[in-house]
Amino acid sequence: MSDFLPPTIDPIAAQRWQQAAPPVAPWLHEEVGRRMQERLQWMAAPPAVWCHWHALRGGVQTHDLIAQRYPQAQCYVVEETAAAQQAAQARWASPWWQPWRAGKLQVAMPPELGANMLWANMLLHTQANPLALLRRWHAAVAVDGFVMFSCLGPQTVQTLHQLYAALGWPPAGHSFTDMHDWGDMLIQTGFAEPVMDMETITLSFATPERLLQELRELGRNLHPQRFAGLRGPQWRDRLLHAIDQHLRLPDGALGISFEIVYGHAFKAAPRSARQWKKNRADLR
Repeated sequence: MSDFLPPTIDPIAAQRWQQAAPPVAPWLHEEVGRRMQERLQWMAAPPAVWCHWHALRGGVQTHDLIAQRYPQAQCYVVEETAAAQQAAQARWASPWWQPWRAGKLQVAMPPELGANMLWANMLLHTQANPLALLRRWHAAVAVDGFVMFSCLGPQTVQTLHQLYAALGWPPAGHSFTDMHDWGDMLIQTGFAEPVMDMETITLSFATPERLLQELRELGRNLHPQRFAGLRGPQWRDRLLHAIDQHLRLPDGALGISFEIVYGHAFKAAPRSARQWKKNRADLR
């Protein structure tokens, strides 16, 4: 097993979540996607072909912003469940009265897309084997193309983890990978020149119930040692009371923070054996 695999993700639970996740983006996904697409202004050339991996959960509003930025580009939307593929087709299929849009977007799952840009928003932290997904991305990106992604970092919802620990409960959620490890994984899977950074976004809520609703929309607890059985209304009442008591922000609202990791990297041309030998000789 690679040292880079997440230490606390149950692969079966992760697979079930991928199958069951509703084909709609939570508010936080759309906000992160909006911030990430602003970074495209620093990319030198517009892509002729771009790929949106898991576009529905990544954000349809974000997708539309990118499509407006690159109106001439061919786009492939990649969804991996039949329900999501049907929803994506219904969402972005060109109507008959707009024939000029036909062919600009396809819901497809070919092994190699030749994309100049692969976009994946808030996805990697749910993967039990992120290296396998990064390799698929590398195969889908054209030489000199790039991948741009975001995901949750290890400081996400730390106050909730601390609250669960103080109450003697199993972990509140699985752990998230550090941005430096993502950079190492990008290099290991064949990408070059990774650039990683992060920011913290704090959301505030009026009630504990609304806070829990937001967390459920964002995902599930994939920790192998999560509580295995069903919990009743008494446990829920105790959790809501604890949140109300311990997750207050200075302004009195309930708050919880998310570490957002951003990354991008390029796909370099493969080195030939002759180039590799020459480079090694130059280093001697």
